[in-house]
Amino acid sequence: MFEAVIALCLDLADGPCRDQLLPGYEAMTQAACTASLRSAPPQVSWSGEQGAPQCVTVAPPLSVDQVAPGIFVHMGRIAEPDQDNRGDVANMGFIVGEDSVAVIDTGAARWLGEGLWRAIRARTDKPVSHVILTHMHPDHVFGVSVFADAGAKVVGHGGLGRALADRQANYTESLNRLIGAEAMIGTELRPIDITVEDAIDIDLGGRLLRLQAWPAAHTRVDITVTDLETSIMFAGDLVFHRHTPALDGKLRGWQAVLAEMARLSITKVVPGHGGPLLSWPEGAAAQQAYLQTLEKDARQAVHEGQRLGDAVETIAASEAAKWELFEAFNPRNATVAYTELEWE
Repeated sequence: MFEAVIALCLDLADGPCRDQLLPGYEAMTQAACTASLRSAPPQVSWSGEQGAPQCVTVAPPLSVDQVAPGIFVHMGRIAEPDQDNRGDVANMGFIVGEDSVAVIDTGAARWLGEGLWRAIRARTDKPVSHVILTHMHPDHVFGVSVFADAGAKVVGHGGLGRALADRQANYTESLNRLIGAEAMIGTELRPIDITVEDAIDIDLGGRLLRLQAWPAAHTRVDITVTDLETSIMFAGDLVFHRHTPALDGKLRGWQAVLAEMARLSITKVVPGHGGPLLSWPEGAAAQQAYLQTLEKDARQAVHEGQRLGDAVETIAASEAAKWELFEAFNPRNATVAYTELEWE
C-alpha cells in the first residue's frame, strides 16, 4: 500500500523538516498513487520550504483498540506533552457507519491526525464525513487539518471557534516549546463547519451519533458524542481516568453535568484521558469524589479566610495518592475552585 507525502521545512537553512501526509491518494501500487497525484495535484499552504509530492510506502498507523463493533479508540499517554511523547497525551477515536466514518478528537499536532487517518484506512475505505472536537484544549484539536483537507466537516460546540481563536497563538507557542518545532510542522486549525448549540444527530449510514452541548463544566465549550447503537459515549475531558482532572470551566457546573450524564442511558464511556473504556456511571466515581473534595476543601478555605496562596497548598491534598500528574494539575484546580466559590 502506498500514500502521498510532501516534505515541509521551516524557514531555516538546515530544517527541521517533516514528511506531511496528503490524505486521499492511497493506492495499492506506487504507480496508481503517482497517477492520482498527477490527475489532481494537491494544494499545500505552507509558509516555509516544501518539496515535491511523492508516493511512498504507507507509514505505520496510530495504535487503536476496537472497544465495540465499529468503534475504535487510541489511548494517549498519561503524561504532559513533551519531546518524548510528541504530544500524544489524549484519547481520540473513530466510529464506522455503513456510509462513512466520524472521528472524535485529533491530538496535539497534525502528525497525530495523520496516524489516526492511517489507522482508519487500515480498516475501511469509507470516507471520513465528520471530525468532531469535544472541546478547545490543544491536545484534542490540533490534528484536525488532515481530516478537513480530506473533505470532512469539522464539528464543535457553538462557542468553540471563538474559544480557539482567542487561544490559538498561546496554544501554538506552548506546543512548539513542549513537543518541538519538528513535531508541529504542518499543524494548523480549521474553521468549525457545524456547530452544536444544544443537541444534534449525525447519520453515518445506519448508525446515528448524538452530539450534546453542555453548560460550563470542564471548559465552557464541552460536547459529548454518543453512539446510539451501543450506548457508548465519547465524553472528552468531561470524564478523566487516572489523569488528575483539569478544571478550566466551573466546578459546580462540572458536578451538575456529571450528575445529569449519570441519568442518561449510557452503558460505557470513553474518557478524554485514561480508560480507554469505562463502565457508566461507575467509571466516574473517583472523579466525582475528587471534585467533591475539591469543593469541600475550597469552601472551608474561603470560610476560614485563608489566603489563596496558602489554600492552594492544602485544597484536595488528600486526593494526591489517587491520581497521576497531581502536582501539575491540582494547584490550578484549587485556584479555580477557590475563586469560583469565593464569589458565590
